[in-house]
Amino acid sequence: MDFDLLLRVVEALENHGVHYKVVGAAALNFLGVLRGTEDADIFVEPDPDNIERLKQALTSIWQDPEIQAINSQELCDNYPSVRYGPPWGEIMFDFLTRLGEAFSYESLETRVVNVKGVRVCCVTPKQLYKMKIDTVRPQDKIDAEAVREAYPQEVPGDVD
Repeated sequence: MDFDLLLRVVEALENHGVHYKVVGAAALNFLGVLRGTEDADIFVEPDPDNIERLKQALTSIWQDPEIQAINSQELCDNYPSVRYGPPWGEIMFDFLTRLGEAFSYESLETRVVNVKGVRVCCVTPKQLYKMKIDTVRPQDKIDAEAVREAYPQEVPGDVD
């Protein structure tokens, strides 16, 4: 993943007033726990105006007509995720409004970090741990333990 490109996208989200929360491996990296990944998972507020701002932010980077296919009705209703890949294939983005019944935009605990002068809204280490520890993917278990090791005061052994 091109970290500088990801940071550029986050900066565009900020500049366009998109309500977002970075999760997954991208959040790991923003929190200082380095791990390679091929995609970035970003929750967005399920509001049609917010989804339009998301499309404007992406269009400010890529003049890609496919961006207009991002459907706010779907993201705000029955299909709470969309995958977008820029025309040059540097990185894939998964934009979500909820993850099943387990996690929704509203339920995610966040913190703002400053990365190279860019404000980044990402989930807290404790939230990221909760999102990763009970999945079936072995990589998620490894990520959860890496978060616990990096943030022992915030992710105690008995996280609820």
